[in-house]
Amino acid sequence: MKRERPPVTFDIVPVWKQVTPELAAELVEFWIQQRAIGDPARARARAGEAVCVARDADGAICAVATAVIRVLPRLLQPMYYYRLFLAKSVRGRALMPVFYNRCREVLQAYNAALPTPESLGIFIEIENRYLNSYFNRACVVEAGSDSIFIGYSPRGLQLRVTYFEGARLLPPVWPSRPGEGRAGT
Repeated sequence: MKRERPPVTFDIVPVWKQVTPELAAELVEFWIQQRAIGDPARARARAGEAVCVARDADGAICAVATAVIRVLPRLLQPMYYYRLFLAKSVRGRALMPVFYNRCREVLQAYNAALPTPESLGIFIEIENRYLNSYFNRACVVEAGSDSIFIGYSPRGLQLRVTYFEGARLLPPVWPSRPGEGRAGT
């Protein structure tokens, strides 16, 4: 008999372009404790890319999403490369779609407020085996998980994009160096 997990209580806090030194230090500690990013310098750099954090009932960080502009060679368009890390304590608790939707809202609102958009939307490289098997349709249109399959990354991981509402193509961005703009770089 499968044991039911109690529901997780969490608050999602938008922090895009508002990461304080205190929050950056907290994120570095979170990633190191969770063994997500072992290099403190790399973790500090990633902290500046935080979009939203989730805090549990005790106020501790239990999830963080980051984004950075990348240009996929196959699209030649700027997209936010989205990364999400969930603490082990909240995995499998249906946080991912709610969290992703909130991050997408934050990034879309930010992008829409710019004089010239910097991104057409979000792309993700799906590392999780369960999610790879779950997202087995080319085009997924469901509450909280709409995305379009666009191929595989150089690491052999599924690539999916979600375009912002009303996104229009920007002039192509040609990589200047071999491999530039690849997912995971």
